[in-house]
Amino acid sequence: MSAAAQTVTGVNAKQQKPKAWRELRRLVPYIGPYKGSTSFGLLMLLIMGLIGAFPPLIIGSIMDCLKGSPQPMPNLTEAGPAGAVGFWHTVLKPILVFYAPSSRHTLAMLCLLLVGFVVLKGIFSFWSRWVLIGISRDIEYDIRNDLLARLVKMDPEFYVRNRTGELMSRCTNDLSAVRMVLGPGIMYSATTLVGMAVAIAVMVKISPVLTLEVLIPVPFVFITVRYFGTVIHDLQAKIQAMLATLSAKAQENLAGVRVVRAYGQEQAEMRSFDESNREYVGQNIRMIRAWSLFFPALQMIIGFSILFVLWEGSRMVVQDRMSLGALIAFYTFVGQLVFPMIALGFVTNIFQRGAASMGRLNYILDAAPVISDADAQKTDRIRGEIEFRNLTFTYPTTRSGKGTQAANNRENAPTNEPVLRNISLQIPAGSTVAIVGPTGSGKTTLAGLIARLWEAPPDSLFIDGKSIRQWPLDELRRAIGFVPQDAFLFSDTLRENISFGVDDASMDAIEDASHVANIAGDISDFPGRYETIVGERGITLSGGQKQRTTLARAVIRDPRILILDDAFSSVDTDTEEKILQGLEDVFKQRTTILISHRCSTVRDADQIVVLRDGEIIEKGTHEELIGLGGYYAELYQKQLLEEELARE
Repeated sequence: MSAAAQTVTGVNAKQQKPKAWRELRRLVPYIGPYKGSTSFGLLMLLIMGLIGAFPPLIIGSIMDCLKGSPQPMPNLTEAGPAGAVGFWHTVLKPILVFYAPSSRHTLAMLCLLLVGFVVLKGIFSFWSRWVLIGISRDIEYDIRNDLLARLVKMDPEFYVRNRTGELMSRCTNDLSAVRMVLGPGIMYSATTLVGMAVAIAVMVKISPVLTLEVLIPVPFVFITVRYFGTVIHDLQAKIQAMLATLSAKAQENLAGVRVVRAYGQEQAEMRSFDESNREYVGQNIRMIRAWSLFFPALQMIIGFSILFVLWEGSRMVVQDRMSLGALIAFYTFVGQLVFPMIALGFVTNIFQRGAASMGRLNYILDAAPVISDADAQKTDRIRGEIEFRNLTFTYPTTRSGKGTQAANNRENAPTNEPVLRNISLQIPAGSTVAIVGPTGSGKTTLAGLIARLWEAPPDSLFIDGKSIRQWPLDELRRAIGFVPQDAFLFSDTLRENISFGVDDASMDAIEDASHVANIAGDISDFPGRYETIVGERGITLSGGQKQRTTLARAVIRDPRILILDDAFSSVDTDTEEKILQGLEDVFKQRTTILISHRCSTVRDADQIVVLRDGEIIEKGTHEELIGLGGYYAELYQKQLLEEELARE
């Protein structure tokens, strides 16, 4: 099994496998709001089951009428001792009123009754299906909303441990399997119980001995269902995990298709996908093999019941202990009993699949973000003063790559080296601070801690003199405008991308933010202007256009803290200079943190902080750092030389 598949199933592999009902118990709160509709649907099923008892009895009466019996199905309609009238005699009284042996009138009336009951059964069947299947769709809608609500609240750590394709598979394929439990699963279960109860009640009244012989194979049915149910549950869990792996592979290849083509790895990626695909198909074949054995085994066991009916029932008719109509009715009820027994296997498959899938959904629904408002207090509006006090930070996840299961078991994970060490830094409100340093020095991590994407150690990071944990997350993040290194755009219009996170943004505000980010000119050249669809992840835009669009998105929020994480890396120096000129007024009104590799970007900052190996090695203004002759001075001289060579 692939590593990704192990990620999904590894949690349960080390623990005792939970019972199916324990996984499905999580669905009870979702059914609560629809208990009235569910009760109505189940009532329709009950009525349908009771109505379904009449067609076999009418068919039996027709056979006795054709044979010329003086009374239809005496086993049911004869009065008891001392002339006592039984339940079934009362139920069948409408038939007894007009019954006459070998009468055309009786046959016509019985045929009309048969058609009427079949139509009624069809009507109630439609209503029960319409209600119960509709409820399953409504609950699917509710669960899907809860899944998304949970996913958007999770920390970056969660997405390090779980691949996007796997999560998508859980929210689509697994959710569909759970919906089958709520719709067809409940419906067929209720139909099976009602159908079996009614059929057995009538069969016992017709012939208790024959009914007992028919029910002899039933324990073997339950043993077969239990055995194959366990096999199907285990196989389904593996299949869903492998499907998640396939989804993850497909998603990564589609998202990185340009990289795959640029490196000529089409065939290699196809071979890798083919291996996972063959593994997935192999598990499905095992499932088909189990499923193929399941139904024949049930049919063989049920066949013995039919054999008992034909053998013993024929003897009873010959011995005049049962009418031919009663035997036909009994045989018809056995046929009705066969479907619930087979449906029991179908329902078992639905519930086992649904339980396996619900367990995978529970992983998401039960996931709790590490970063929360547990320590939040009522506070004033954020001004923008930031202070780091001897902060040392280590990532809580392993660095083993694509989120394998090693990250799920933190106590067994290798200890990471701190990313940031002994960071002490005071950033006054309204000032501009630049952070420079080599790749991997911790610049982006420092910015992520301010936005509380990662949790800083207690009493090491303060906003306006209060611990960052005391600020409600919503309020903190509303006060921050973050332009990350990876400029992400949604597959929507430029207008929607720029106004993302701002309710009812006016067109004037969108245009002003675009001018500040120096993207307005490019947008005016597009045929659709601000209504231009940028494609998935902004694929129709250049890297510089995407960065400037995300910069406009941050500016329009009018944040108290503006974080620009290497936001000009994809634009040339001339464009960068124009953007910085447009941002001069913006910088004066808020606390700004500039992260960059270019000295030209940060030279006008109020304070420049140089990070190396997670530690602050230099701090001061541009002129002060040049005078020190350290890392920053060397970087500045190298970039000056590069600019001179570029001019030549």
